[in-house]
Amino acid sequence: MRLPQARLDQVLDRFHEVEARMGAAADGAEIVRLSKEHAELRPVADAVQELARARAEMADLEAMADDPEMAEMAAEELEALRDRLPELERQVALLLAPRDADENASAVLEVRAGTGGDEAALFAGDLFRMYSRYAQSRGWRVEIDSVSEGEAGGYKEIVATITGEGVFGRLKFESGVHRVQRVPVTEAGGRIHTSAATVAVLPEVEDVEIEIRDQDIRIDTYRSSGAGGQHVNKTDSAVRITHLPTGIVVTSSEKSQHVNRDKAMKNLRVRLYDMQRQAKDQARSDARKSQVGSGDRSERIRTYNFPQGRVTDHRIGLTLHSLPQILEGDLDPMLDALIAEDQAARLADLEAEFA
Repeated sequence: MRLPQARLDQVLDRFHEVEARMGAAADGAEIVRLSKEHAELRPVADAVQELARARAEMADLEAMADDPEMAEMAAEELEALRDRLPELERQVALLLAPRDADENASAVLEVRAGTGGDEAALFAGDLFRMYSRYAQSRGWRVEIDSVSEGEAGGYKEIVATITGEGVFGRLKFESGVHRVQRVPVTEAGGRIHTSAATVAVLPEVEDVEIEIRDQDIRIDTYRSSGAGGQHVNKTDSAVRITHLPTGIVVTSSEKSQHVNRDKAMKNLRVRLYDMQRQAKDQARSDARKSQVGSGDRSERIRTYNFPQGRVTDHRIGLTLHSLPQILEGDLDPMLDALIAEDQAARLADLEAEFA
């Protein structure tokens, strides 16, 4: 992709303008805002400057190639640079392409059992364990916000916050219906059953302003259920908040009612923010029918087939014959392919813009 020089100059001009304003700013809020923009622009500016140096070097080498005494030496370097230049342009294009504003955010992960009864709850447990293992491998922190256990194990529903750099950007394509095909432990005849669980990954954005009026919410306290013994709350400390205009219900079931109220309100803000995101995602999806990132959480996105040891992502037609490793948290091969598909779509949008 041949990027217009005017667009590259625009990036560098803005970067230098922000640097200059940072040096002169006295207001704390403005300094914070400029520092954030500077941090976002720096990798783009660095890549643009590297590309500019490579293009200038190519012009020099092409001039040297016209000199009989320098031609042989220049030819080898020119060939290497011509091989390198398209990748530099691609890297700059990706940085310039429209990107998700919440890419680097932490995330709220929700896993719910779907069709399949006890087997669906067990599968929901397998999925949550898979994501927990993956988070651990990347140094992210997982904190459970609320949980409802299945009667035979696993979870009817579990909600957790995953904190770390770039969590949402890596996991956002996991939202949707996950289907499992396997022989349940309760099946004496050895027949394969199909069950499902739904996954939602919502960005946790600290500085987003979501107005929640007191008259729009109902707060209830109750005694949470657990597996028995010490896991069962002896007091009505669990909190359920219902957002009346949207019907959104959030819960938290820690030991402290005060902590539960704070967690539930945080999760309500996340859900309301996500509603806004979904509306924007739908508008983008209508404009460009992308296989990845449509935001449709009712879509069946993946099948885990135990008899054949394979996992298939239906959006990009990718099948990996490494089901045990994936369930142990080795998600990068699948996530990298999904992210590459999304990057290709974003580059296509950028090419259309420059056409």
